Amino acid sequence: MRDWFAGLNQREQLSVLVLGVALGLYLLYMLAWAPLADRREQLEQQNRGIATSLQRVDAMVSEIMRLRDEGAAGSSQRNLTALVNQSTSRHGLEVSRLQPNARGDIQVRLEGAAFDDLVAWLDEIENREGLLVTEVAITQAGAPGRVNATIRISQA
Repeated sequence: MRDWFAGLNQREQLSVLVLGVALGLYLLYMLAWAPLADRREQLEQQNRGIATSLQRVDAMVSEIMRLRDEGAAGSSQRNLTALVNQSTSRHGLEVSRLQPNARGDIQVRLEGAAFDDLVAWLDEIENREGLLVTEVAITQAGAPGRVNATIRISQA
């Protein structure tokens, strides 16, 4: 290779050297720079997508907080005992003990209740009525699918 290069005239040698440098720079670009630039573009797109998602989540959180504040303001005027009595009767649950306390909480005791009805009632209490179930104790009753439960409910 060296003999071949030495056999070329000075102008051809310069042309071969310039071509070699140009080829080296092209390979450097194709093997190093281009993949890094592509990856950078992918990461920028990913960051824009995440930023958009974060803005949507922030908006949803603000909306949830606003609704929670409105719900808490509206629910503070309700009679908790009457609400529990109405909702348990809608679900076919018999309350064996209903005990309000000085903090505004109420303790409800259900005996021999159908488990599915109890879970549906708890869902209604928290998700539709906006109350807070702070404590639940469930034990198995005598018949299959029946439970005894003590539940503490407060206004959110």
